[in-house]
Amino acid sequence: MTDPHQPATSPGTDEGDIERRAALAESLGKEVWPADRDQLIAKAQEGTPSDRVLADLRRLPAGEQFENIQDVARALGIGTEQQRF
Repeated sequence: MTDPHQPATSPGTDEGDIERRAALAESLGKEVWPADRDQLIAKAQEGTPSDRVLADLRRLPAGEQFENIQDVARALGIGTEQQRF
């Protein structure tokens, strides 16, 4: 069995996770936080988000506040880097 972890990625992530999270972050920017699902969708639609980004945002639970892209990634089951201490 091969290890899905790529040497240039942190444990708990793979290249696809990084690309998905980057696309979400690019569509949302830094000024939107904190925000709920509807605010994130509205912010993404100000630009030209991919269908994947919109589909991911629509899968977020309603009524929950997200503080940053890491919160969004966790809610979507996208791998996130482990915190370093």
